[in-house]
Amino acid sequence: MAIDYEKEVGSAKVEQKFLYESGNEMAAYAAHQINYHVMGYFPISPSTEVAQFLDTMKASGQHDIMLVPSDGEHSSAGICYGASTAGGRVFNATSAQGYMFMLEQLPVQAGTRMPMVMNLVCRSISGPLNIHGDHSDLYFALNTGWPILMCRDPQSVYDMNLMALKLAEHAKVRLPVMVASDGYFTSHQKRRVQAFAHREDVHKFVGEQPPAGFTDTLDRNNPVTVGPYMNEPDYINNRYQQSVAMYNAGEVFEEIAEEFAVLTGRRYEMIEQYRMEDADVAVFLMNSASEIIKDVVDQLREQGIKAGAISPNMIRPFPQKQIAEALKHVKAITVGDRADSVGGHGGNMVNEIKAALFTYGNTTTKVISRIYGLGGKDFYAEDGHHFFQLAMDAVVADHVEIPFDYYGHNPGAPENAPKRLLKPMNFDLLKTGLITVSKNEETGKLSVRVPPVRSLMKKPRRLSPGHGACPGCGIFSGLELFFKGIEGDIVALYHTGCAMVTTTGYPYSSHKSTFIHNLFQNGAATLSGVVEMFWERKRRGELDGLGLKEDFTFVMVTGDGGMDIGMGPAIGAALRGHKMIIVEYDNEGYMNTGAQQSYSTPLGHRTSTSSIGKTQQGKLTQHKDTAQIMAATNIPYVFTGCEAYPQDMLKKAAKAQWYAQNEGLVYGKILIACPLNWMSEDKDGTDIVSLAVESCFFPLYEVEQGITNITYNPEDKDKRVEVSAWLKTMGKTRHLLKPENEPALRSFEGEVQRRWSRLKAKHEHPDL
Repeated sequence: MAIDYEKEVGSAKVEQKFLYESGNEMAAYAAHQINYHVMGYFPISPSTEVAQFLDTMKASGQHDIMLVPSDGEHSSAGICYGASTAGGRVFNATSAQGYMFMLEQLPVQAGTRMPMVMNLVCRSISGPLNIHGDHSDLYFALNTGWPILMCRDPQSVYDMNLMALKLAEHAKVRLPVMVASDGYFTSHQKRRVQAFAHREDVHKFVGEQPPAGFTDTLDRNNPVTVGPYMNEPDYINNRYQQSVAMYNAGEVFEEIAEEFAVLTGRRYEMIEQYRMEDADVAVFLMNSASEIIKDVVDQLREQGIKAGAISPNMIRPFPQKQIAEALKHVKAITVGDRADSVGGHGGNMVNEIKAALFTYGNTTTKVISRIYGLGGKDFYAEDGHHFFQLAMDAVVADHVEIPFDYYGHNPGAPENAPKRLLKPMNFDLLKTGLITVSKNEETGKLSVRVPPVRSLMKKPRRLSPGHGACPGCGIFSGLELFFKGIEGDIVALYHTGCAMVTTTGYPYSSHKSTFIHNLFQNGAATLSGVVEMFWERKRRGELDGLGLKEDFTFVMVTGDGGMDIGMGPAIGAALRGHKMIIVEYDNEGYMNTGAQQSYSTPLGHRTSTSSIGKTQQGKLTQHKDTAQIMAATNIPYVFTGCEAYPQDMLKKAAKAQWYAQNEGLVYGKILIACPLNWMSEDKDGTDIVSLAVESCFFPLYEVEQGITNITYNPEDKDKRVEVSAWLKTMGKTRHLLKPENEPALRSFEGEVQRRWSRLKAKHEHPDL
């Protein structure tokens, strides 16, 4: 059937065009049309795509936004705050744990009245870890002082992003504004969308930046103090002014929405009401689920049931008066919360709705609270019918039988508890006796003897087969080789990342040893707590009856950018000297979230946030030398390794274990292949990482008691190759070999040589 575009455009006063895009794409599209000054960001699913799309558009010259990749969400929030104090327009996007990590910064930005726009692509809060959509992160935002706009589909994501900036900068508001959409339901679902056809029309709608007179830290004629220490009575006055601004935001939003409706034909009230004019029963849902419930309302209306639905377009300020007005004749309403306020007898929205009814004197409407859709659990029409049935039952019975409950859950039963599929590993096989380590008392160094790898094949694998890693992934072959050099039992902690996600899908686990997971930024601190508890319980004799033949070796496995966001706690653990090993698998990016750039990504390398285009050719900065950073903490042992050199790896693993059990923290960095995101053949991984070593990009060395020793020198064996020989093996780097990219190639080659020369100098001069 032909589409009547004139009818769809309706009363629009501005030229628009039709797109077929997802919510994330439309957030990025709006941002690029606005052409913000700065975006500080850090990758986390499902919001990561927003930065990726903007990076791709920037590489092709479509906008001028300065995209600043941070070392973590706390830093990204700081970047945005700093940029907003400096007078420009600022943008960000995040989700879940990323939002939680930046949380303490957000009230600061609201309290100092610095406007910006941030997209919260809603996702479950860990733990346990879940990357799918619900509103548990959103509910933490309610008390930050940010106005919050809600988006049910990609169209509203685009529209709300345009209105959000105008709202944030309004003289009666001057607050940072959040735009919330549902992760994966809206962020990745493609829909037909109308957008402003011309950027200049976007700019006319948004308006010029605020006039002079507002705080700007770059105004040398008006030096200001931002964020001073504040006592009473000034503090309560400040909070009062912020409160007034928040309530102003509700009124200003309605004004902006009216202007937007005239321009586009799309109208956004504070709450959207669907067939509520004479409704006896209603359901309240937010964002993506609010579209599904409309079909249920229509089906019930056909049966003669007076059903209606309510969904807010704004939840801060909460539309209390509008909610109360909409429900004044409703006999019963079921409120669905996609997150629980644990212990609060309902989610945040149901309690706010109850407060609205109470405030406006409604004591007759019955309210049913249900927690639904957690962790990305789908919401279907039949679920909507159930919600309406709860309301209808309450009307018939004239009371609510169960005011609060979860919906769609299984409370579980003891007989359904996960069963152990793998027996604990045989300790006698883990302790082969084939690896010996002894300390030279004169030099203080260790002497290690390891057999050929084939002699250790009887040692059980620490990870079982059947995990979900990509074909050719080098993580587990690299880790298993390292673990072959570890004698006895281990306790392992894994940061969030590919190695964790692909091995622990509940109720199954690929880990035969004890496994702990914690987030990127806190793994080292967490494992240090385990280590100290072990030694303290051992000192008190509490472990004597548990059959411990020998001490554990404690190993933290990190990667996928974990030594960016987790660098601070890792350095802290090193400086405290906990007896543990940190092993970083270096795949040169954040591969678990879609191959974004990390500080470990080398210069010029292509990732999803360092795109290739006419204005950009890969990552713009050199890679971080994590091994040297950790060596600077003066820990007893630091090493680099590669599975292409197995005997070297085994010796270093044995040394790492000795130092971790006897002296303190050890750090090791293992280069591993990622064929999917390196754009290479699965079978070529070992050859590629070998070339990285032979080109001296990834030298094999150790820093033992502060003394550097190169353990493999390709120059001594006449095996050194040009850096280009390594780069041409991967699709992510072949562009560097083109003539137009010669300056970047020379810069990268120069940095590789500089680091190699410095390493050789340290090797030759122990005092360096």
